[in-house]
Amino acid sequence: MANLKVTILHDVWEEGPPEPEPEPVKAPRGKTGKRRKKKKDPLHDREEIFEALTKLGHEPSYHVLDGKNQSLFALAKCGADLVFNLTESYAGHDTMDMNIAAYLELLQVPYTGGGPQALYLAQDKSIAKKIFDFHKIKTPDFATSYKGRTEHSHDIEFPLIVKPVSEDGSVGIDTGSVVDSVKELMERIHYIHEEFDSPALIEEYIEGREIYAAILGNDNAEVLPLIELDLSKLPKGTPRIAGQDVKFDHETEGYKVTKSAPVEDLDEETTRKLQDTALAAYRALKLRDYGRIDMRLNKKGVVYVIEANPNPWLASTAEMAMAARKAGYSYTDMIEKIVELARARSM
Repeated sequence: MANLKVTILHDVWEEGPPEPEPEPVKAPRGKTGKRRKKKKDPLHDREEIFEALTKLGHEPSYHVLDGKNQSLFALAKCGADLVFNLTESYAGHDTMDMNIAAYLELLQVPYTGGGPQALYLAQDKSIAKKIFDFHKIKTPDFATSYKGRTEHSHDIEFPLIVKPVSEDGSVGIDTGSVVDSVKELMERIHYIHEEFDSPALIEEYIEGREIYAAILGNDNAEVLPLIELDLSKLPKGTPRIAGQDVKFDHETEGYKVTKSAPVEDLDEETTRKLQDTALAAYRALKLRDYGRIDMRLNKKGVVYVIEANPNPWLASTAEMAMAARKAGYSYTDMIEKIVELARARSM
């Protein structure tokens, strides 16, 4: 591949001056799923990507979207051959990532990862689940409710898990998210409405193993070896869910006793079922280049898709890179593959 000028595009979460451009040093070891600015360590996946791009002979640089128009105008003039898109918000709004992708489309600048359609469809979990249902992809039955108005409803039974319909990174998910009574359900719906001003997604809680399928590719997408977030050691009485404390808060017991690792104990048929389900979900929501599908496998071997993650976190310690290593890709190989996939769309 020819040497490219690659702009690593990222955002800032809190209001204030732009973050300084980081040095391309290796990020610390840790465990999370998607990027979240609120809870992450000071070093970022973009630094490792910068380093990998340099090794590949490209010319990487950083560009931060700070919520001001000037940063958008500067992006239009950056002269990049390719934008490596790591944004998840704009001006503090984490539902705006699809608008950034749409802006790059208008600029006709090639960029990595999901397009605006994929980012929208994956972000609105109720729409995603309706699409899964249309494609016969099993997902937990659900209802949505917003301030007394029911927008959609299956017949659902307790226990239920209640979460915001359009947040990611486990925002709004904690030990109180799983409810067993009407009283708890009403209280949690009220909490979601008040805290996030968002419709509540009310979903049947699936007891089972938390399995992640990382996918690389487009027309001939490759499902990488499966990764499991082992929740079995969570304190007794704690719901087996990957809430914010489990994913991001290094000081909690939940974080300390859980870990992600390649799945080694599934038979070939079950593995194939999980991989096929993940690939169907990836295609149904129009994900591209790379992504991660989160699933639950219950004791009867039934696979449920919980959600899809376009542009998941790319740190060397995250599940995406973990799965790539298991498939034989080095971290640099994985970044090279993502760049090649994005670049191919503009040729």
